[in-house]
Amino acid sequence: MIIRYSPLFFRILKKLDVRIRKSFKEHILLFSKNPNDPALNNHPLKRGYQGLRSIDITADWRAIYEEKHEGGEETAYFVLIGTHKQLYGESEE
Repeated sequence: MIIRYSPLFFRILKKLDVRIRKSFKEHILLFSKNPNDPALNNHPLKRGYQGLRSIDITADWRAIYEEKHEGGEETAYFVLIGTHKQLYGESEE
């Protein structure tokens, strides 16, 4: 699976605490080996994020991505990263 990032995703990621960036790096490596690893809690989203998926970065941080097919390859296009509250508000996914 190819992994790509939106410009917004990179802008947010660069501003995060080094511990969150390190955890993201560890989890994206795990994702590249097995997107369905139980540690990632990879799952489809609903409501305003219909059609997107989320993986856990820490207990509170999530990365949201879209599955795309480009040139016969499956691509994970990461679009947002944030805390559960930042991304989903008070509602559930």
